[in-house]
This record gives sequence, structure tokens and C-alpha cells, in this order.
Amino acid sequence: MAMNNQGRPSAPVHTSDPGAYEETFSGSKGLDQAEPLIFERKTYGKTGVDFEVSTGTVTRLGTLVREGGLGLPGLSEPEAMRHYVRLSRKNYAIDLGLYPLGSCTMKHNPRLNEKLARLPGFADVHPLQPQSTVQGAYALIGELAHWLMTLTNMPAVAMSPKAGAHGELCGMMAIRAALDARAEHHRRRVLAPESAHGTNPATAVQCGFSCDEIPANQRGRVDMEAFKAKLGADVAAIMLTNPNTCGLFEGDIREIADLMHEAGGYFYCDGANFNAISGRVRPGDLGVDAMHFNLHKTYSTPHGGGGPGSGPTVLSEALAPYAPLPFLVREGESWRMVEDQAAAEAVNADPFGRMTAFHGNMGMFVRAMSYMLSHGADGLKQASEDAVLNANYVLARLKHVMTPSFEGLCMHEALFDDRFLKDTGVTTLDFAKAMIDEGYHPMTMYFPLVVHGAMLIEPTESESRESVDRFCDTLEALALAAKAGETERFTAAPRFAPVRRLDETKAARQPVLRWTPPAADAHAAEQPPSGG
Repeated sequence: MAMNNQGRPSAPVHTSDPGAYEETFSGSKGLDQAEPLIFERKTYGKTGVDFEVSTGTVTRLGTLVREGGLGLPGLSEPEAMRHYVRLSRKNYAIDLGLYPLGSCTMKHNPRLNEKLARLPGFADVHPLQPQSTVQGAYALIGELAHWLMTLTNMPAVAMSPKAGAHGELCGMMAIRAALDARAEHHRRRVLAPESAHGTNPATAVQCGFSCDEIPANQRGRVDMEAFKAKLGADVAAIMLTNPNTCGLFEGDIREIADLMHEAGGYFYCDGANFNAISGRVRPGDLGVDAMHFNLHKTYSTPHGGGGPGSGPTVLSEALAPYAPLPFLVREGESWRMVEDQAAAEAVNADPFGRMTAFHGNMGMFVRAMSYMLSHGADGLKQASEDAVLNANYVLARLKHVMTPSFEGLCMHEALFDDRFLKDTGVTTLDFAKAMIDEGYHPMTMYFPLVVHGAMLIEPTESESRESVDRFCDTLEALALAAKAGETERFTAAPRFAPVRRLDETKAARQPVLRWTPPAADAHAAEQPPSGG
């Protein structure tokens, strides 16, 4: 049996099938319906839709013509509907309950924004349409860009990056272009706090920089003396998240920016946690040179839904000329997309290149614009304040039974560590699994890495006091149960989930990505009857 890094089996000792329900004949439990994989239904000889056999058609695929059946099961319409509804009930969702993942901002997204994103002219726009036919879409992108610059007090924004890490890449490539334009090719060292998101050092290295770690002080912020000691003529930039990954505001950020600029470098701010300060703090006022947004976290796109993200990146006056292609310019009452270097030079721009084929994710832009217009300036400010209020409420409610990692107030997320579990035989992982039995998705575990056994909780602004109280009552009860010696309750958890605890280490290292039929069914799956 595989062992985890704390020396005990990472899968529970059970003799029964971990995916089976033994208590009922059907395998279902009340409203929790058992549902096999679609390939296990053995319905290869039928189809839910009848098509006439096509005749007289000529393939354009040459020799790439299918010679046998696909091996796909056939379902009627109600069977297909039930299959996916039953599978959906095996997942946790923001529409089901509070989603406490720290650093992720899993909040309710108004359905109005989803409706607007599906409007004709937005949902069906094509990036290769003539520019004269997409002026409405361009106007929306331009309007959103205006408000992103207003919220940050920055003079330029690149709209094309597709997600947070892509936005980071945009900002760091702009920094490299600015350094190269100054002929300072020796500046290739980037400073990053040890609590930085993992994408920060990866992005720096991807851009040809080396990464130098800055330790944190006892308060969870950047150690200023260590930071000052690392400044030098070869420093290109600092990549700092604010609020940081510990859920704390970097109070020395203005001094950090000033010192970095005096040393000849630039200040990249990771905007992943902008949900805590949007409408309250303008990064441009803090000396930031580049910062990406996660529109899919801060401004209403379903984060975690598996769909595309959006990571527009604002740039300071020093970096604005190097914003990537393509970008919009307004000419009177119309808009034009600048697509190439020659057209960019005509408007006094010197883009570092192109990051993506087209202009960005239109659906993400529409949702963000709808979110901003619905809230207004006062609403965006209140959303940030409520996110911070909820997190501090969680901190206050639980600090008597759980151990906060740092003293004082937090920002939008509350960080605890595993000291309250000492000598209980219960680990952070066990505690998180027990939360599943109580009907909650676990908080972010073991991150940030600077805190041992970290439990990072972000309730967001969209949860009511009643919702947060119920969540806190549950965690308080679990903490007291762990301290009371109810160890087996935790090590055996989850007991009520559709699937019991897995060997997660093995699952990550040896994922099973393809279903293989049992030997007796292999022929049926590989050679379905005609019409299957």
C-alpha cells in the first residue's frame, strides 16, 4: 500500500469495493443515485437518434475513413439526461453550498451575466469576421479595458491573455522588452517571495530570467531586510502578490516599489487576489508596473468550471509601448484592431510580439462588463469589503479551536495551520476528508507551502452570515471531535461520498485515463454490432 509523506497509508484499509454501496440492493441511497460509467451500460446495439443512411456523398478525408464502429454505447434521450444529472450530483458546486477554497475565489456568479454572454453578436462572434461587422464587440472590449485601467489607475491594458499565468507571461515579457530596449541585457534576476504562486517563478524562468526567493518574516510578509540585500544591478523585477498568498496585505508595498525602481527594476504584481481590494486600492498608486486580472475569479466567470479563463494585464507608462498584438485603437466613433508590427509603429507602439492568435475570450469580457455595470463603483468596493469581512469573521469564529498561522487581521482569506491537531493522530488531509462527510468541499490544503499543514479558507463576499455560521459551526465541531480522540472518524473519512478515500499519490502519478472493459466484454466493446 502506498504511503504518504507522513508515514501512514494514503488509502484506508477497506476490503470492500471503494465505489460500492452495500446497504441497498440497487446501489442507490435515497436521492443519491448509483450510476455506472457510460461504457459500463452495455448498450452498444442501439441509438437514441435515427438518421437516414446517407448516399451519394464523397469523402474528403482520403484514406482517413472509419472502417468500423466507434464502440460508443447508445442511450435514449431520457437515459442520457439522467446519466449526466446523476453524475452531476457526485460533484460539489457553488450552487450547492459554500466553496471554501482559498486562493481561488469560488463565489456565486449572477445568472444575468451568463444570459448576456449568450446574446447574439457576442456568443456567435467570429474572430475572422470583417472588423466592420464586429464594432459592437470591439466597443464592449474597449469599455471593459477603460474600466480595468480606471480600477487600477494604469494607462494601458493588454486584453488578449487567456488566463492568469498567461497574463503573468504578458507582464514579464513586457518587462523583458523594456529592459532590452534599454540595452540592459544583464538584468536577468527576478525576486519572488517564498509565498508566491507557483506560476510566478515558472513564468520568470520561461521568459529567460532566473528566480531568487525572498523569505517571509514572522508576520507572513516580505522580509524587508532580506529584500534589500538581494537588490543589485542584475535585478530585473520583483513578482509580488498583494494581498499575498497567506491572505495578508503587504504593508510595505510602496517602499518595495520605490526601492525596486531605484535599483532600475520593475514591479510585477500578481492580481490573482484582486477580489480583496477591487474598488478599494488602485495598484498604479502603489507603484505597480504590470498586473494581470483573473476575470474568471474577480469579475464573474465560473472559476473551476473547466472553461476558458481571461487574464488581461495592465501596464504602467514605462511598459505600455510594449503591450502585445493585437490591440484596439479608437478612431472617431469606430474601433480598429491593430494586428501587425507596421500598424503598431504607426501609432507609436513597439509591441513585444503576439501572445495568441486572436483578441481574447469574448464571453469572459461580456460577463465581466455585466458584473461591473451591475455593481457600479460602490458595489465593487462593497464586494471587496464583504469578502474581507467574511474572512475575518471566519478567523474570529474559529481561532479558539483552530490555530491561525499569523497574528492580527487577514484580508479575503483566513489561514490556519495544523498545530491544533498536534497529538490527535489527525492530519490536515484527514480533517479535510471529514469535511466531505459533513457536506462541504475542503478548503485549500497544504498551501501556501510556507505554513505547515496549511488550511486556507476563502468564504468570498457572496456568502451570508447564516451560511458562514453553519460552515464555522461544522469546523468547530470537527476540531473538537479531533481533540476528543475521535481519530477513526477522520482517518476513515469520507464515509458518505460516492467514492471512498483514494490513494491520491498513486492516482496523481499513475492516472487511469482510459476505461478498459473486462475481458469478457472486450469483444463487444471493440467490435460493436452494426448501427451501434
